[in-house]
Amino acid sequence: MKLGQSLLIVGVVVIGVGALLFWAYSAASAPLPVGFPPPTADGEIEIKQYPDYRAATVQVTGNLANAPSQGFSPLFRHISSNDIAMTAPVETRYPTATLDASTVVEGDASVSFLYRSLDIVPQEIAQNVQVEDIPPMTVVSVGVRGGYGYEVYTSGLQQLKTWLAAHPEYAVAGPPRRFFYDGPYVPDALKRSDIQIPVRQN
Repeated sequence: MKLGQSLLIVGVVVIGVGALLFWAYSAASAPLPVGFPPPTADGEIEIKQYPDYRAATVQVTGNLANAPSQGFSPLFRHISSNDIAMTAPVETRYPTATLDASTVVEGDASVSFLYRSLDIVPQEIAQNVQVEDIPPMTVVSVGVRGGYGYEVYTSGLQQLKTWLAAHPEYAVAGPPRRFFYDGPYVPDALKRSDIQIPVRQN
C-alpha cells in the first residue's frame, strides 16, 4: 500500500472517530434549566450566580461514591411517568462533613433531576421523591473534565477550599455539590462536571 493511501485511510479514521465522539458528546448532553450559567471551563475556578429552580430529589445513604447512580433510577422513573424532559446537569449534594475531611466516604446525599423551568408541575410523585424549589444562590465553582469518580470530587473540593482560604471575603453558605452535565455514552475524557460550594460575602 502506498504512503499516500495509508495517510488517507488514517485521516478518514481520525475524522470518523472525531465525528463519533462529537455525536456522543452532543447526543448525551441535555439542555440546562432556564437561566443557568454554562459549565465552568476545565481547571478554572469562578464565582457563579444561579436563579431559583425546581428539582425532583431523592435521599440516598451509604457509600457517597455510589450516590449519583443510586438516585438515578427513581428519578428517571419520576420524569418518565410525568412526561418531563431530561435536563442537565444532574445534581448531587454531599454532606457538609466532606468539607472538613477528604476521608469521609459514607453518609447521606441528595440526588436531583432539575426541571427545565419553574412552570413544570408533576402529576405523580412517588413516596421516595421530593419536589423542591431551590432559592437563588451564589457558588464558587471549579470545572472538571474527565470521569465521574468520587476521588475527582474530593480533589476538586480541595481546590475550592484552597481558593476560599485565599479569598476571605467569601464564606461557606451551604453543603457542597457536584453538577454532572453529560450522560453515560459520553467518553470519560469528554465528560464535564462542576464541583461547587455555596458562598456568601462577608
